Amino acid sequence: MKIGDLAKATSTPVETIRYYEREGLLPAAARTDANYRHYSDAHTQRLQFVRHCRSLDMSLDEIRALLAFQDAPGDNCASVNALLDAHIGHVAQRIRELRALEKQLKALRAQCIGVLDTAHCGILEGLAVQSAGAPPSGHLHGSHRKVQARSEG
Repeated sequence: MKIGDLAKATSTPVETIRYYEREGLLPAAARTDANYRHYSDAHTQRLQFVRHCRSLDMSLDEIRALLAFQDAPGDNCASVNALLDAHIGHVAQRIRELRALEKQLKALRAQCIGVLDTAHCGILEGLAVQSAGAPPSGHLHGSHRKVQARSEG
């Protein structure tokens, strides 16, 4: 199938498919005589796997590692378990950060109890005061540390 067919079959934008190929998540497709990419059912299955992992908020490095494990079916799956355990930890940390963010936003929202002109808006004043301090810290989505594809030893 051509890239447009693969895109339709997996509900994935064509540019995303090309990006995943560049990132090594999808193997390069064979080319036709007219230089069109030609994808197989294996590409469809792999792309669906990648998309599902992304829906679980896994980073590209985590997915790359899972694909390497998948490509070595005889290996022990302890490293897969460890990778998922680490990802669960990332998700738990993100939930804690999102709860703290919600608390901050609610406190900020509480600073404006009425409808005033924007020159006296408690929310804008609160944002200005907070932005004058230290730069915010916290989780940047998709910034998990690099994951090794296979454990050594």
